Amino acid sequence: MLRRISFTALILAGAFTLARADVYRWIDEHGQAHYSDQWVPGSEVIRTGKAHPAGAEAAAQSADLRTLTAGANRASAEVSNQENARAVQQDVARTRDAQCKAAKDRYLQAIESRRIYKEDKGGNRTYMSDEDADAYREMARKAVQDRCGSVPEFNPNAPIPEPQPIEVKPIPEPKVNPAEATSP
Repeated sequence: MLRRISFTALILAGAFTLARADVYRWIDEHGQAHYSDQWVPGSEVIRTGKAHPAGAEAAAQSADLRTLTAGANRASAEVSNQENARAVQQDVARTRDAQCKAAKDRYLQAIESRRIYKEDKGGNRTYMSDEDADAYREMARKAVQDRCGSVPEFNPNAPIPEPQPIEVKPIPEPKVNPAEATSP
């Protein structure tokens, strides 16, 4: 009987000792929560029964600083990636606009011209037949449709606008006193 009581007391003493142990919680880089009875840098005490080891606070602050730095680096990389993606989108849009303008110019030139020609390597012109010219115009129209989404309307009866002269403004003379400009 005495033996049974001492064995029960031993089990209860062990249980109370385990119940008084510190429990630490930390989150790994994958966002997974972990619990342990041993302190890990960056962990926080969930339940305590004793004082923290000396220097644990400084180590925890150092770990927090590393975590913040890593988070800032990830945020900086993400912002940089977003800026790169935006720049690529702008480049693609500029290229698409340039291709659309070139296709429209080629199409308008093809439908406004009576005769269409091809140049060979020597610079000699070979004029297309009416059927070939119509096929070329249709190909140019489809290119505009593909690159721009719509084809500009052409009214053969509309008058061709006269070119407007470009106004050139004279450059004003600088208002500088020559004596002040040459003095040291």
